[in-house]
Amino acid sequence: MHAPLSPQAPAEALRATLAELVDGLPPRQAAQATARLIANYRGATPTDAPVLRDRSDVVAYAAYRMPATFEADRAALGALADAVPQWTPSGHTDIGGGTGAAVWAAADIWPDPADGAAPRPVTVLDWAEPALALGRELAARAPSAALRDARWRRARIDAALDVPPTGLVTVSYVLGELTPADRAAVVDAAAGAAEVVAVVEPGTPDGYRRIIEARDRLVAAGFHIAAPCPHSAACPIEEGTDWCHFAARVSRSSLHRQVKGASLAWEDEKFSYVAATRFRPGPATARVVRRPQTRKGQVLLDLCRDTEELSRETVTKRQGPLYRAARDTAWGDPWPPREDPAP
Repeated sequence: MHAPLSPQAPAEALRATLAELVDGLPPRQAAQATARLIANYRGATPTDAPVLRDRSDVVAYAAYRMPATFEADRAALGALADAVPQWTPSGHTDIGGGTGAAVWAAADIWPDPADGAAPRPVTVLDWAEPALALGRELAARAPSAALRDARWRRARIDAALDVPPTGLVTVSYVLGELTPADRAAVVDAAAGAAEVVAVVEPGTPDGYRRIIEARDRLVAAGFHIAAPCPHSAACPIEEGTDWCHFAARVSRSSLHRQVKGASLAWEDEKFSYVAATRFRPGPATARVVRRPQTRKGQVLLDLCRDTEELSRETVTKRQGPLYRAARDTAWGDPWPPREDPAP
């Protein structure tokens, strides 16, 4: 059994552990397994059999997808933490968590208590036993005590799912694998169990539609939207004309480059998400919903505002500190910055 990695951020620890696992898997086998699994996930909704069948499948897919899922989850949970800075989860349940990308992301956002207090209880629920086994193996080497002590439970992710009360429930890259009835039931189960719910899906039109469905159910259950939306009213994007999504930068491993025939050392993971709270959060006044456009002496920001509308703001060089802040603002960031620049 491996000893825990030396103290470091969960992101670096996860990358190091995944690299060690892939080193023991023949590159061709890893690439073939990953290509097959990607094709499977893009196909019909799975029914009775888990998509991840054995350790080779799980290692290959974790090495290929887990870093991207981790970065998307970390971005979504980071935006949530910005909206509720005084809140920390008393516990965390990850529905359909597989190898645990979301619980690793949460450990990065909310580290173990520094005062020696017991770490929050963490539970990962998934149907695929090989995924849970690998998640347990990865977590055993994590720098976070919450991850090392996590419980990995086999459970069907469907309408019969039972979620015990907890602080935070995450549902990450799961809804697309479920039937519409099971999607609704899983979101309702999350809402019934948690103070805070975060749902993350691929940044595609279909992924966005699933996020909107989840968002509507959470609001109907009495939740308030903390991120990315600056309000809890209906999304101002006209259905069928566009979709709300963001991007997280991901370092590509050698397996990524082999499977994709790519040469760049990075890629952008597109994702959509919603984070909602039982209590009133402090959402951003506005959110940057497209990549900012930097032109000579000005920055163009496409915003979703707390006035429940979309608009474009042009920040010019004459605005001094605000202009400098706009130049440093990224897609998905709140606007204006939480610490408003001095005039």
